[in-house]
Formats: sequence, structure tokens, C-alpha cells
Amino acid sequence: MKRRTFLKGALACVATGGGMFWNQAGAISDNSLATSLDPLLSPWTGDHGGVPRFDLIKIENIKPALFKAMDLKRADIQNITSQIEAPTFENSILAYENAGRPYTRVNRFFDIYTSSMNDKTMQGIESELKPAISKFEDEVIQNDALFQRIKAVYDVRQNSKLTPEQKRLTEVYYRQFTRQGAGLDAKNKERLRQINEKLAGHYTDFRHNLLADEEGHILVLESEADLAGLTDDLRASAAAQAEAKGLKGKWVISNTRSSMEPFLTFSSRRDLREKGWRMWTRRGDNADAHDNKQTISEILKLRAERAKILGFPTHAHWILDDTMAKTPQAALDLMMRVWKAAVARVHEEVADMQAIADGENAKLTIQPWDYRYYAEKVRKAKCEIDQDEVKQYLQLDKILEGMFFAANKVYGIEMVKIEGVPVVQPDVTVYEVRRDGKQIGLWYFDPYARNGKNSGAWMNEYRTQEKFRQPITPVVSNNSNFVKGKPGEPILISWDDASTMFHEFGHALHGLLSNVDYPTLAGTNVKLDFVEFPSQVNERWLITNEVLSKFALHHKTGKPIPDHLVAKIRKAKNFNQGFITGEYLASALYDMKIHLAATPSQSINADEFEKLAMTEIGCPQEIVMRHRPTQFAHIFGSDGYSAGYYAYIWADTMSADASEAFREAGSFYDRKTCDRFRDSIFVVGNSVAPDIAFRNFRGRDVDTNALMRDRGFPVT
Repeated sequence: MKRRTFLKGALACVATGGGMFWNQAGAISDNSLATSLDPLLSPWTGDHGGVPRFDLIKIENIKPALFKAMDLKRADIQNITSQIEAPTFENSILAYENAGRPYTRVNRFFDIYTSSMNDKTMQGIESELKPAISKFEDEVIQNDALFQRIKAVYDVRQNSKLTPEQKRLTEVYYRQFTRQGAGLDAKNKERLRQINEKLAGHYTDFRHNLLADEEGHILVLESEADLAGLTDDLRASAAAQAEAKGLKGKWVISNTRSSMEPFLTFSSRRDLREKGWRMWTRRGDNADAHDNKQTISEILKLRAERAKILGFPTHAHWILDDTMAKTPQAALDLMMRVWKAAVARVHEEVADMQAIADGENAKLTIQPWDYRYYAEKVRKAKCEIDQDEVKQYLQLDKILEGMFFAANKVYGIEMVKIEGVPVVQPDVTVYEVRRDGKQIGLWYFDPYARNGKNSGAWMNEYRTQEKFRQPITPVVSNNSNFVKGKPGEPILISWDDASTMFHEFGHALHGLLSNVDYPTLAGTNVKLDFVEFPSQVNERWLITNEVLSKFALHHKTGKPIPDHLVAKIRKAKNFNQGFITGEYLASALYDMKIHLAATPSQSINADEFEKLAMTEIGCPQEIVMRHRPTQFAHIFGSDGYSAGYYAYIWADTMSADASEAFREAGSFYDRKTCDRFRDSIFVVGNSVAPDIAFRNFRGRDVDTNALMRDRGFPVT
């Protein structure tokens, strides 16, 4: 998942003068803080194109740095709006593109710390600053003098001598401002500011509650009997987690996907599977201080009111208006087409699992906490493949090397590990990214789970590529939550984890390979339902012979994964696809339906709506939403994927079709196809409209039937 931040508004709480800047806490001397704030505010300098100075940052300086940065951006905007010259691309659009760079830098640090180093102190800072950031961004958007200059350039763009990229930037800014309420009257602008500030607080509360339940609830295994069915590496990982929790001699399964899913897959203790599953799926839903249901209700009402103010019937209509899908109905039509096929497959999968359970005289009816466990038994029986057997060949460091190898062959880049670069945490490693012998960026890898770190896997953009003032290379990171084993022992990961690594690295490559003039159009700054497309295609190189033969090496013998096992992996490509697609689409459909149903005055109970929505779409009782509402940070932890979780399936229609282009060329390493893919999709960022970018690669519009073929569903 690419972490997305939407510009929603601005702030009006800092006044300057006399060498001082002010915030709600009072006056702070520039002189006393200049040195300590400099690492947060100043351009990155030094080797490797400049690096973030994590070694000089103190989190208590983030707040004053942020307010100082707001002041600096205000000054930049004042310089734009106070001009007597008529608006031009250079003095308005380009000047705004260059405005507020210190604000951008300190916000990037803020995002890094709140996503990966979010201890109680940082959470307190986040709770205070998120509403302030929202207010400031509303202030910028609602600056009418600035908007009128942007509009003036936009209105004459067709008759101006603008390059295609300059015209695109003008259109992006104009649409951004109008969508966020720049043209509203004073009364509605004020209400919009209030709504955005409240939403910022609710989003922060939601994420903090989720983090509290992930860190505060664990499944403790007391004895060897509790470990029944678990593989050796899972036992070692659980022991290491227990020791970290001060429970040496026991075993701990953490309340995160990376820890719980393997347990649910292999544990033969049904009572413990149910206990762990309930704990995991009820994150944020325990009727306690960290319960998220009321927070969700408030978010939905505020979003619905905001949409009405902005001229849209629902929040879903507002979000989809700026996507490839355009309308909620278009997204629903695609989802329901695939949903029907997925449900039919789920029923087949459950029948196969029930048959095995009955054959073992288990005397049970398949329940959600049984699905992964019995699916694995079916996999062994039907596909003659054991996930644990495959896992023995998937060492984290070797898969990392394989990822780099594929990127070199496909995109022409070289990853060179560098030392001595400051990092936010000692486990983080840094690589210089080179192409044709020239550095094009830096890549930071943060692989391990820890307290204060968001669960899951994602890509962060530390610095965005650009070249309109001077060439600036991108700095990006990939973040995972692998569990450390014993020192010196290889970390074995699942096939799904390996695929996720390739996926998230695809997001990183999207940022690293960008080669446009303006940062607003660079890298992953594309439409919501396009951003997952390049990363989904990048997953496809994991299964190639070239990667597996060199990097899927047995952790004990060092021998490459045998051909017969690779053949089984390919045969099982669409195994359990009903479950995989079904649990995802259940979440995506819920997301769209609840945002279509929400109104400014109606309080919606997230759990009750879940029951109604799942009944309405005929969700099989053996599966639940991949992200149940109270833990659905994609849609309730920010505006990021709200009414937009469908984007994964929308993007996968393109990735399935693009993958067929490589197969038609005879190889996923076909030079011409690789170059065309890189240059048509990765290099251009948002300087080219996504539908045109896809057409430039494929030679035609997307064939949505490719998705059905790719997942092994019947084409209708």
C-alpha cells in the first residue's frame, strides 16, 4: 500500500514579526531554536544527493518546526498574491509549486515518525498537530487571492504556450483547489474548516485506538500442547516475541496480520485459533476506551456533510469524481461482477474443506477461524504443495536480492547498500539507487515489527523527484512487519509475504524511476485507482524462473527450489482465490456502500451496517471482511482510501492486462516490453493522464476480461 496524503486545507494560528514566531503555546525565539529546527526545515545536503538527518532530530522540535514552516509558507504565498503583475504560469503556478518547501520537509518527518516510531510521546504530538495541519491546509486552499491567480492561468491554458506538462500541472492545481472548496462562500468555507479539523482529530484517534489494541492484546501460548501444528520457525518467532514481552519460557502471537495469519494457517488447536481470530478481528471493537465505533460514526457524518457543501450527493461521489472510475456505480459494477465469481468459488472451497474435516471426523462446520487451516490441508491434497515446504526456500535477505535482480533486469537499476547514513531506527538499511552508473535516488528498508509502528506493509516517500529548479533525486522507503528470529538465523517468510515485498517495492520504483519536471506530478502522485497498478505488475517477477532459480535457496542446504516445487506453485496460483478475492471485495463493497449511505444527520453503527451489507451482497458466513470496520485504517484512519478501497481491483484489471503483454512478448524480461512499461508508466508519473499512459503502453484501452482470466474466474 502506498501511503496517500490528500491536501484538504490549511491553518490560521501563527503570526510573525520581530524575529519571533507564535503558536497557541506562546512565543518562541527563532534564535534559540534555529539550530535545533534546522534539520527538520532545511534542504537535505551532503553525500548521495542529500539525506534526512535523523541523527539530529528531536521529536520535541517537530511541533515548533511545523509552525515555523507554516509561517514560511505563508510568506511564500503572500509574495505570490501581492504581485501587481498579471497571473502567469511562472509567477503563479510555478511560484506556488516552489512555495512552502520547509513545510513539506517537516511534514515528511512527521509522517515517518507517526507511522513507524509512534510511541506515547509521539502520539500526543500527533493528536495536537493533526488538527493544526488540517486548519493550515484549509487556510491555503481558501486563500481567494491565490485561487484567483491559479484560476486565471487555468482559464487561458488552452491558448497559452504551455508545454503539456505545464498544462497538466495547471489543471491539477485548479482541480485540487476547486474540489477542496476554494470557490465556496465565507460561511461554507468556515464550516469546511471546522469539519476538516474535527476529521483530522478523529482519524488520529482511530489510528491510536487501533495501535493500542494491536500492542495491548496478545495471544499467550502456555505450553508445548498449545504449539500443536506450528512450524519450527513459527515457534521460534513466537518464543522471541514472548521474550521481548518479558514472558520468557512462553510463546506469544501478536495481534497483527504478520503474526496472526500464520498461526491461523498452521495451528491445529481449534480453540486457540478461534481465540486468536476473535482477538484479531475485534481490534478497535471491544466496547472499551479504544473502541472505534463512535469515532467511525462521527467520521461518516462529517464526511457526508463535507460532500454536500462541496456539491456532491455523498462522500463516495466526491472521492470518485477525481478517479479513473469517475462514479461509484462504475466501481460497484466492476466489484459485483468479480464478487459473483468469487462467491461461487468460495462455496467450492468450503465444500472441499468440509469434506476433509468430515473425513478426519472433526465434527465441525467450517467457520472463519477454520478457513486458513483447512485451506492449507486442501492445498496439500489438491496441489500437493505445502506452504511450509515453500517457506524453507524463502529467506528474507535472499528475496531482497531477488527483488533487486528483477529490478535491474526489468528497469535497468542497480541497488548499492551504503553505510554511515542516519536512519530513524537501527534496523533500517539504506541503498543508493543507480541507473547507467548515475545515482537516481535512495531507498530505505525498514523490515521489522516493533511497538509504535503501523502494522502491515507500505511505501513512504521521503523526498519527491523533480527537476524544474534543479535536479532533485527521490528518497523513498519500504516498511514491513517481519518478526525477528534468533540472532544469526535466517528469517523465513511466506510466499504471500514475498509477493508483498515485490508489490511494495513496485511503489518504491514508481517513485524512484520518476523523471518529470514538477514534484506535484512526480512518481506515485497519480489517481487513487491507478497508483496500485505498477506495484501489482511488479509482483509478477517473483514467480519467474530467473528469480526463483537464483534466490529461492534452501536456508540449510543452499540448493535452489526444485523445478517440481515451482511447477506446483504455479499450478496453485489461483488456489483459494475465492477467499482471497472475497475477503478483499467484502471490505471494498462495505467501504463504498457505507459512504453512499452516510448522511450528515444519521448515526451509523459500523458493526450493524457490516451485518446488513454482508447480508445484502450474500457474503458467505465462512469469511469476513479483510479489514473489519473498527480496524479499517485504509478508510477511517485518513481520507486516503475512503470510498476508494475498490482501487486495488480497478488497478488489477490493468495489471492483469499488462501482464498479458509480457506473455505475448514471450518473456517478462523482454527488453522492448520492459522499456515501454518503464517509460510509459513509471517515468511519467501524473504528467500524463492514467488512461493515456496505459494506452501508450498497451496500444489500446484495458481489457477487463484479463482480470477474470488472471484469477481463474469464468469470463462472462
